[in-house]
Amino acid sequence: MAYIFLDESGDLGFNFKKKKTSKFFVVTFLFIDGQKNPIEKIVKRTHSELKKKIKRRVGILHAVNERSTTRQRLLKRLAEKDCTIMAIYLNKQKVFTKLQDEKQVLYNYVTNILLDRIYIKKVVPIDKEIELIASRRETNKFLNENFKNYLNSKIVDKHKGAIKIFIKTPAEEKSLQAVDFISWAIFRKHEKGDDSYYNIIKNKVIEESPLFP
Repeated sequence: MAYIFLDESGDLGFNFKKKKTSKFFVVTFLFIDGQKNPIEKIVKRTHSELKKKIKRRVGILHAVNERSTTRQRLLKRLAEKDCTIMAIYLNKQKVFTKLQDEKQVLYNYVTNILLDRIYIKKVVPIDKEIELIASRRETNKFLNENFKNYLNSKIVDKHKGAIKIFIKTPAEEKSLQAVDFISWAIFRKHEKGDDSYYNIIKNKVIEESPLFP
């Protein structure tokens, strides 16, 4: 079995007058060929090391909320594992106006491009069953089904591949908490110009491309 864990950082808002609107949006894949247990163990171990008062307040690890030492600890442990990272980042000011008005279409489009790159680079073993587990960003069942159907149809049409797609919360799938940290580190490099966290896991990054350069 092979696994692809998907998460994103930033937002898809395009009103740059709003203070919290990000300049960049990042979609990140964490790929594991084999058991996902080593990644889950990293998350559990890092969470177990939090102080008790923090554990009670927060049920899961979320990079944006954690202390620097926690972020570094988890990323360093990931850097020691056999895994692969790929990402696409958008400078949102260069996104076509039509796509700005269709956020779900844009998200599906970006994810499909990244998935396509994984097949082109032959990161995915064709002879293995593949599961893509995406962190849930929508509560609307129709949009979630549309996302899964869109990706499946593209993979079948272009690569003749078969992939099972699931949408879960980070509480349901602990490995999603790990890719959250990775995506946050990549996002922070572009959004804040701070590559200190990214540098911890950069040896695992095989591609990091702009969509609208």
